[in-house]
Amino acid sequence: MIDTIVNSHYIQSLPFLLQGLVWTLAITIIGLILGFILGALTGLGRLSKSKIIRGICAIYVDVVRGTPILVQVLFIYNGLTEDIIGFNIDKFSASIIAITINAGAYISEIVRGAVKSIDKGQHEAGRSIGLTEKQTMRYIIWPQAFKRMIPPLGNQFIISLKDTSLFSVIAVGELLYRGKEYYNTTFSAFQTLIMVCILYLIITIPTSYYLQRLERKLDV
Repeated sequence: MIDTIVNSHYIQSLPFLLQGLVWTLAITIIGLILGFILGALTGLGRLSKSKIIRGICAIYVDVVRGTPILVQVLFIYNGLTEDIIGFNIDKFSASIIAITINAGAYISEIVRGAVKSIDKGQHEAGRSIGLTEKQTMRYIIWPQAFKRMIPPLGNQFIISLKDTSLFSVIAVGELLYRGKEYYNTTFSAFQTLIMVCILYLIITIPTSYYLQRLERKLDV
């Protein structure tokens, strides 16, 4: 019985899938860190007093949110060729860029919404004690807004994690791609895809549970 379980494709596929999971997590985490930086700048840019900055940021958000991430990664990997930009972008970098650009557009709306949700009296309080507009944002508005960003940022992590499965189209060695490689060789699609789903759920379910607890704790 034990030998049957150990020799089953559920277990045999794990080493291949865990290698893919490492790539999945690396792409997601690096992409979201960069995406948060891009999203924070864009979100604040959409609150700028400059119509030009607001317009540029709005165009970026509308274009990215209006096109599928699959099209975006194909454009970055296959569209931006050496003839156009002077060099070729490798699969791993294309995946990170796609996550960064895509997540950045959604995070910008999270940032913009969180900052706008802070009562205007907080701005006035900062100015009344002699803080500049930037200092008010840094020391008063941003800390309160960031607290409200945490739950939706966690949700964005889950979305971006699942979006990496689309990058198998450019043969990135993420979780789903490694699963497809395994079952194309062993003809064990059912067992392998069950394990792929389980590995995704091992990441997403605890994350969702933690976010719910954090949201209640922060009372946001």
